[in-house]
Amino acid sequence: MRLGVYGGAFDPPHNAHLALARAAVAQLQLDELRIFPTGHAYHRAGTVAAAADRLAMARLAFEGLDKATVDDRETRRPGPTYTVDTLRELRAELDKPRLYLVIGEDQARTFTHWHEWAEIARMATLCVAHRGTSAAPVRVPQAKIVTLELPTMPESATDIRARVKHGEDIASLVPPPVAGYIAAHHLYRGN
Repeated sequence: MRLGVYGGAFDPPHNAHLALARAAVAQLQLDELRIFPTGHAYHRAGTVAAAADRLAMARLAFEGLDKATVDDRETRRPGPTYTVDTLRELRAELDKPRLYLVIGEDQARTFTHWHEWAEIARMATLCVAHRGTSAAPVRVPQAKIVTLELPTMPESATDIRARVKHGEDIASLVPPPVAGYIAAHHLYRGN
C-alpha cells in the first residue's frame, strides 16, 4: 500500500494545501492520502484556532478529494504532536505500508530540527513540494527525497488569518466551505 501522510496546522486549510494534496495523490500514485491536522502545534508561535475548528475545516476542505481521508488522531493526542509517533502508529496498524511524507519546501529546509527526524527519514520517503520559489534543492542526510511539482501559488495561512482580522475577502484563497466556517465561527478576528 502506498500511503501518503500529510500533516499540518491547517490554520486554515487553503487552496495551496488542496493543490499539494492533489499533486501528491497523482504524482506519487498513492492508494490513500491521510491528512493529519496537528493537535498541540508545539513548533508554532502565536495563537492558532482550536484543534476542533482546524479539524472541522480540514474535513470541509478535503472532502470530495479522491483518495484523501482526514485522520483526527493527532488532535486527540495529549501533549506535543510528533510526526514520528503518527508514522509508528500507521506502521503498526497497516500491513507493511510504503509511507510517503508530504511536506512543503519550507518544512523540508528545517527537517533536521524535527523530533526524531532521522527515524522519520528511515520510515518514510520525503515528498517535498517545489513551488518554484528556490533554486537550491532540498537535501536531508540519509533521506530518500521525491520532488512534487506545483505551480507558484500565493496562498499563505498567515496572510489569510491577517486578511480575516482586517475584514478582507478570502474567498479566492480558501475553499468556499472553509470561508463559510471561518465566518460562522468568527475565527481569526482577534479581539
